[in-house]
Amino acid sequence: MDNIDPTNGPIKVRRALISVSDKTGVTEFAAGLARCGVEILSTGGTAKALRDTGLDVIDVSEYTGQKEIMDGRVKTLHPKIYAGLLARRSDPSHVEVLETEGIPPIDLVCVNLYPFEETIAKEDVSPRDAIENIDIGGPTMLRAAAKNHEDVVVAVKPECYDAILAEMDETDGEVSASTRHWLANEAFAQVARYDAAISQWFSESYESFPEHRVLAFEKQLDLSYGENPHQRAAFYSEVGLDSNVLTDLAKLHGRALSFNNVLDLDSARRLLADLDGPACVIVKHNNPCGVALGDNGLDAYERARDCDPISAYGGVIAINQPISVALAESLHKNFVEVLVAPSYEEGALEVLQQKEAIRIFTDQASPFPDSREKDFKRVRGGILVQDRDGEPEQREMMEVVTKTQPSEEAWNDMLFAWTVCRHVRSNAIILAKGGVTLGIGAGQMSRVDSTRLAIEKCRDAHGDEAADLLTGCAMASDAFFPFADGPAAAIEAGATSVIQPGGSKRDGEVIEACDESETAMVFTKHRHFRH
Repeated sequence: MDNIDPTNGPIKVRRALISVSDKTGVTEFAAGLARCGVEILSTGGTAKALRDTGLDVIDVSEYTGQKEIMDGRVKTLHPKIYAGLLARRSDPSHVEVLETEGIPPIDLVCVNLYPFEETIAKEDVSPRDAIENIDIGGPTMLRAAAKNHEDVVVAVKPECYDAILAEMDETDGEVSASTRHWLANEAFAQVARYDAAISQWFSESYESFPEHRVLAFEKQLDLSYGENPHQRAAFYSEVGLDSNVLTDLAKLHGRALSFNNVLDLDSARRLLADLDGPACVIVKHNNPCGVALGDNGLDAYERARDCDPISAYGGVIAINQPISVALAESLHKNFVEVLVAPSYEEGALEVLQQKEAIRIFTDQASPFPDSREKDFKRVRGGILVQDRDGEPEQREMMEVVTKTQPSEEAWNDMLFAWTVCRHVRSNAIILAKGGVTLGIGAGQMSRVDSTRLAIEKCRDAHGDEAADLLTGCAMASDAFFPFADGPAAAIEAGATSVIQPGGSKRDGEVIEACDESETAMVFTKHRHFRH
């Protein structure tokens, strides 16, 4: 790497300072250092844990000549510690200061930080408890050691321990420049993440959209490629949230996920979580192309597939029922990119695994919204930030605005169509009946074009049967109709109920068009654009 000094060789570790909150693996690490002849300095509970295993440990307070004060708030903040960490061994003036002051260099720092994130995640945590779990000495030592990685090894998490010891065992106690550089990178990243969590906690005390927004993300998965094969990609989860798109998923079979797979998987899981009863969602290019309720998983899948069989080819499929052998055989006849289901009955996986490409996952829990999560969209030079779209509106909040009152069957169709509509790229139009999408018009520049597309999708998929299927269907629109032409086209095709937000200057014309055809229409009073 360009920023690693090639003249900077390995260093011999002779003295280490260990002070950790997470004591996972630390006694084994310290024992390994001791075997290499390393002198160990430590503090408080860490020193006790190491001594309990029989290791020789020097207390930091004994080393500095200053006891811990203020309930441990001040224990490592001492010139003897930081001079030992920050002195450049290649600088004669620094070495002279160490000799004059009688300060031995510290060659390795092993520190992890007070559990601030875990503390604020607890219910009813008090501000005092949160504040007391803001680490000061730990981040300062990490930054000092990482800054001087030319001469100091820094270990910030247990996953580093084995690699450091393995290298020291092979080199008689030395650690290479490249390893020190990588460990410094880890240390700075951990401190940045820690500070981001603290900043966000403070900011949330004032407003949802603070003057400064500091976020931290951790890589969860390298992806096979980005939106296109020539683009590299990875998935990062936002630090501090309870769940992400891959939470509770377990991969059983198939190739690595791509960028587009993850996007479609997120869309499919979000929509499926809004549906009750046996249900199937098929997503293609980040839009549902078929959604259905059914008597069972097989019924739901085949009804969803038949909404748009051409688009369903190569789709991401989410089903909230166990995959039976019969369902697996039906799925196997199609090309499926990703399949997600809660479980697979005996024999079903064998059927599906005949195709190498299909990515098969179990989904043990529906994703739940995190009130802290914001919606981010990248634009050149910055990000747009907004609240996440809310839950589907309840029927009690809606208003029937036509003379014709919807039947209970029409209400069910409208509410189902409205649930799906929220997950479709705007302009979005859904035609649905009996818990099945008949036609989905997505992403068009005009609402009437989306209506025509939804009708055409149904006719293309069902041919001569389309007219009967469309008769008595419900129409949903994610935003108001600026003109009556959209509802008029759907009504002409057979729709007898319409659900939409309302709020247009021409609402009266739209209501009149529905009244003339005795079509029921409901206003939800909230739109759901999805750009």
